Amino acid sequence: MENGFSAFFNYSRRQTHEVQVGGTPLGGDNPIRVQSMTTTPTTDTEACVEQAERIIKAGGEYVRLTTQGVREAENLRNINARLREDGYMTPLVADVHFNPHVADVAALYAEKVRINPGNYVDPARTFKKLEYTDEEYAEELKKIEKQFVPFLNICKENHTAVRIGVNHGSLSDRIMSRYGDTPAGIVESCMEFLRICKREKFDNVVISIKASNTVVMVQSVRLLVEAMNKEEMDYPLHLGVTEAGEGEDGRIKSAVGIGALLCDGIGDTIRVSLSEEPEAEIPVARHLVDYITRRNANMPIPGNSFEGFNWASPERRKTKAVGSIGGDNLPVVISSRIAAGANGNGQPQQKEAAGASKLQPDFLYVGTEMPAEVLPEQKYIVDFDKYARLEGDKANIYPIFPYNAIPFISGVKADLKFLVLPYGAASEEYIPCLKAHPEVVVVSMSNHQNKLGEQRALLHEFMNEGIENPVVFCQMYSHSQEEKGDFQLEAAADMGALMFDGFTDGIWLMNNGTLSDDVIDATAFGILQAARLRTTKTEYISCPGCGRTLYDLRTTIARIKEATKDMKGLKIGIMGCIVNGPGEMADADYGYVGAGRGKISLYRRKECVEKNIPEEEAVEKLLQLIRSDER
Repeated sequence: MENGFSAFFNYSRRQTHEVQVGGTPLGGDNPIRVQSMTTTPTTDTEACVEQAERIIKAGGEYVRLTTQGVREAENLRNINARLREDGYMTPLVADVHFNPHVADVAALYAEKVRINPGNYVDPARTFKKLEYTDEEYAEELKKIEKQFVPFLNICKENHTAVRIGVNHGSLSDRIMSRYGDTPAGIVESCMEFLRICKREKFDNVVISIKASNTVVMVQSVRLLVEAMNKEEMDYPLHLGVTEAGEGEDGRIKSAVGIGALLCDGIGDTIRVSLSEEPEAEIPVARHLVDYITRRNANMPIPGNSFEGFNWASPERRKTKAVGSIGGDNLPVVISSRIAAGANGNGQPQQKEAAGASKLQPDFLYVGTEMPAEVLPEQKYIVDFDKYARLEGDKANIYPIFPYNAIPFISGVKADLKFLVLPYGAASEEYIPCLKAHPEVVVVSMSNHQNKLGEQRALLHEFMNEGIENPVVFCQMYSHSQEEKGDFQLEAAADMGALMFDGFTDGIWLMNNGTLSDDVIDATAFGILQAARLRTTKTEYISCPGCGRTLYDLRTTIARIKEATKDMKGLKIGIMGCIVNGPGEMADADYGYVGAGRGKISLYRRKECVEKNIPEEEAVEKLLQLIRSDER
């Protein structure tokens, strides 16, 4: 990125060409589109039409339907006709796996067809290591071209758009054998197909790269953007975190991954994949898009980017540890507790519903007054002038300085100090201070609509100056308890890129409103877990369901979550079918995958340990497997 008023610090949409999807084009100067996917069998016209209309009424601009066979593909004709009769012109998207002939048929009746490079021509993956000579590998690519070019010709004739949708969980054995299960392999899986599109002058293409692991998803998309730039491609992008789960965790995880890319101007259409009713995805996606694109009109942020920073493959910023912060330590969570019985902004403390997170922050900021009850294991942060007046043992108590109190830092004795530093403060004051005081942890705070831009600019200034003090990012919001969903989405989106950039030594969320401390704390820990930086509870990698789902997905998720709620640090995959099952669960400890109608297979990581279990017995079998491993 160039220096000055760089796109790295200022929001601007990535330039792409326009793709025609029925009467709702995407890319180019069009708004970012939001979409969802039906969960009903595509052979059931009435059910699909009813669910599609619910998605459309919620604000969905595209509706995707699974088309696992020719019958499903052909029935898109009836579904499309019924929707048009009802006055809905929303484009339909066919979702195809394993069978290229199905894609050929679907292209006749849908406005867009999604194909998966991992199983379009390559056989279903077996996770076996295959060996190819360069000549053999080239022959495999010719097989793809032989099948793919006729499909593109059908799409040209019918004005059908194409989505090349790569899933981390369904990379082919061929790709994994040469590139490994890596972002580089994910990108190459996509580029193989894009190069054919470019040669054939077929531009009506949008791309997606999805993963349940947000780190893999964000890094892969960043690498793809760079790869396309090198080959002079400007295809638009569809964004999503696959198998994000449900409820607050699913929303936070989606906002962390999708938000990180949207904040960098990447993304022309998005889907938030939740294990809920499809129309519930739309307002979440819409809020994310609206929140992030508002920063387009803000005052520009100047900054000088650090030449040694690799945006596509970043590493954690080098810092010197100060106590438990920075260095190789996990990111910390700081929370505000200004007075007993009040939250961090002096509002009456609200009790959160039963079952809310009770995770204890690493540090509590208490302002000018220590609480009446001081917990022996808890660490506290107090205003520096109050700290100087404290008498007796100051163990686990640390001072915090506003940036205009820099001259007082030297006069206060403590092995850990905090300095609140907004971007734009006089660098000739704080740079010498930070170099002279390695015991200072910086609290980066921004009131700019584009918090990411200012906080990134500050960290790049640190790297340019060789400053290695740890940094905690402090984000301020104004939401009521009723708006906690908006708070969670916004905080997750603002923190996403900072975490994936490798800058985050801690997170401090503040809210000027009536949100409970429990919600604020749980959100902070949830954001760190969503970015794979710190695990504090069991993670459920669950798909949203579709017409391929082979059992009652939502009831099963609820049963598994209830049965495992007291287990800490596990990852459990809950998949409706085999399409992304073992692959997307690759780093999950256990997997629960639909194997047939009412039948379940259980996995330990990628290994299937028991097949075709009756659905009514499968949850207990999963628990037995977990318990046996614990023993």
